[in-house]
Amino acid sequence: MRIKNISVFTSFGTFLVLLIIVSFHVQTKAADGDDQNAGRWSRSDRVYIVYMGSAAVSSTSSDDLSSLKDDHAQLLSSVRTRKPNAVVYTYKHGFSGFAARLSNEEARSIAEKPGVVSVFPDPLLKLHTTHSWDFLKYQTALKIDSNLNSKTTDRVSSVTTTDGSDTIIGILDTGIWPESESFNDKDTGPVPSRWKGTCMKSHDFNSSNCNRKLIGARFYNTSESDGTTEIDSPRDTLGHGSHVAGTAAGTAIPGASYYGVAAGTAIGGSPGSRIAMYKVCSDGGCRGSDILAAFDDAIADGVDVLSLSLGSASWSAPELSNDPIAIGAFHAVEQGIAVVCSAGNGGPYPETVVNVAPWILTVGATTIDRDFESDVLLGGGKVIKGRGINFSKLEKLPVYPLVYALSAGTHDANELSARNCEVNSMEAEKIKGKIVLCDTGGDSSRNGQIDTVKSLGGVGVIFQVEHPGVAAGTYVALPATIISVKDGQEILSYINSTSQRTCIRHKEHSQGKPAGFSFPIPNFPRKENTNISNVVCLQPDIAAPGVNILAPWKGNDTSVALEGQDPPRFNILSGTSMACPHVSGIAATVKSQNPTWSPSAIRSAIITTASQTNNLGIPFTTEKNSTATPYDYGAGEVTTTGPLQPGLVYETETVDYLNYLCYYGYDLSKIKTISRTVPKEFTCPKDSNADYISNINYPSIAISNFNGKESKNVTRKVTNVAGDGETVFSATVDAPSGLTVKVIPEKLQFSKNNQKLSYQVVFSPTTSSPKEDMFGSVTWTNGKYRVRSPFVIDI
Repeated sequence: MRIKNISVFTSFGTFLVLLIIVSFHVQTKAADGDDQNAGRWSRSDRVYIVYMGSAAVSSTSSDDLSSLKDDHAQLLSSVRTRKPNAVVYTYKHGFSGFAARLSNEEARSIAEKPGVVSVFPDPLLKLHTTHSWDFLKYQTALKIDSNLNSKTTDRVSSVTTTDGSDTIIGILDTGIWPESESFNDKDTGPVPSRWKGTCMKSHDFNSSNCNRKLIGARFYNTSESDGTTEIDSPRDTLGHGSHVAGTAAGTAIPGASYYGVAAGTAIGGSPGSRIAMYKVCSDGGCRGSDILAAFDDAIADGVDVLSLSLGSASWSAPELSNDPIAIGAFHAVEQGIAVVCSAGNGGPYPETVVNVAPWILTVGATTIDRDFESDVLLGGGKVIKGRGINFSKLEKLPVYPLVYALSAGTHDANELSARNCEVNSMEAEKIKGKIVLCDTGGDSSRNGQIDTVKSLGGVGVIFQVEHPGVAAGTYVALPATIISVKDGQEILSYINSTSQRTCIRHKEHSQGKPAGFSFPIPNFPRKENTNISNVVCLQPDIAAPGVNILAPWKGNDTSVALEGQDPPRFNILSGTSMACPHVSGIAATVKSQNPTWSPSAIRSAIITTASQTNNLGIPFTTEKNSTATPYDYGAGEVTTTGPLQPGLVYETETVDYLNYLCYYGYDLSKIKTISRTVPKEFTCPKDSNADYISNINYPSIAISNFNGKESKNVTRKVTNVAGDGETVFSATVDAPSGLTVKVIPEKLQFSKNNQKLSYQVVFSPTTSSPKEDMFGSVTWTNGKYRVRSPFVIDI
């Protein structure tokens, strides 16, 4: 297996911001290189990341090579000698390496140097784009110990700003809007003395923008080398970072809403935690070199939890050794920092989960018990349910003419363009004063289509799509709604009838309904050794609310403002971007209550206490109303109180991750370069291959290539954190037909706190040819605590 590979590629990404689909094209043109840079790098150079594994002793000076490993220092010095100013970043706190402008030939040469793990082009990643805490409050079957601090048992009614005050959540995103009231530091204590970060200055941001709540703000910029938008301030220019930060750790703000929609108290999952923002994304995307620089700084700054609502596109997920998030997260976890990442928005299609390294807590998205309907009312009282957020001034009765966009097409318009309501495709006289039925597709965004209809005098838009989904778009230019193609056919028939009047009416529902918005399907490892293609870990790990989430917004966004009104203080977004900070906030709360717990213990507490039913006690369904499986939601939906008292935890130790790297295909010398914590006596297991990954001490179990002919054994180890000293946990198994599952031993007798005991699970087929993947769980309970581990059997 060749680890030091060079893979030059072009990536085109599309990500969700403001529920508007915006395309970002990664420019792979060379740096222009002005006269001042002539002779330093050529027009064919581009930024490469040179990853050299674990760091030596940390250094605070960017020019100090004395603390770097010899290989790193020598290579870095050589590059600087040949090409002054070519080095963009030096990574030295949590891991070793640098980013530099190199030619392809130079990159290939460096890849062969001693101490180099991988060299790869700087990738462009993308963002994965309240009341949700009220909803989650009831998502637990665990009886909470009455002696537990009451401030942590009710995330809404009794939470105070002292919750989690010693924890620091680092957020890698688009920056922050410091003036938002969600980031005020009223009643917040002094900044933890261990904090080593900074509040960077810029033309629109200075140290006074930070406070005891927002304790750090950094920005990164390598973009001048490739023409993408420059990042020159920690200030949030997109709104996404402020939304994420407020969801994770925003101060409680009563009376929050988006112009009266989704009204209530806006609050973060850990409202007392401190926020450190690392701005790595602009409207051009998120550079891998910037992401690694932010990881490196965050490790040195002293964060407790890192939250990343971003990642690669599912169709271009990089190899482990070329993945800046996996690399940065590995070294953060080595330093005791929990890393929480969004799973991506590629579902419901197979193999779409990203950020799947086992040291990352990967989060999918679910709905909450709130929905925003924008229904179409036809003549005769017929109502077709649609989805959207509108502030319509239209009459609430069907009095407006209705027209299909194709019927309004110009004489020379392309049929597809007309159906999609694209610019210059429709005649104004056929649109004016009417509600227009549009298809979606082509190159237009929905807001662009709405603007086109508005410019022609239209009064509303109905979009018909194959799968309307569950996220509600926000439309301020005109009333709009999204319906299914099936319902669209009914509207088309209605248009062709004698009566053609309609209206669009907005409704907000806050009532119990099955949660069903969750993206991931089976996860397969992506690696150079392509003969291995099996499930290695159940992903996502967990799910959390990610649909129609209200949270803080940048304060100058007129694009989402109602006509004649000030920009909103809060906005509503959907995506795994919104789910991720829910879990980050809970992780910070768990850390505050258990400061000595490792990232894997925190992850285990969250996974094993998840709920598999909605707030009505109904099993989860997908958006198509089929029964959901762990491929959709992982272990289930996160709960707010369960992780504070998990009973038992699965601690994934350093040796587990090292063995994972062995199973993944790395040789021992590479592993010792990657990790600073490799024991001297460590060796890779004999016959290392991906089949053994099931045995890493993970809270869930995934069995690959189960052929129905032989049994499969896995081993797990749990730590007693029940606080009860002597206690006995008994195992119960939920197994599907066609599978026998035996736990050995069936009881675990602990004599003291923090004691570790192991057990085996034996999976035996009862049929010789199982036809589909199987799901179940192993649950340990002592009458007070319930510790559930889901399993997936991949056929």
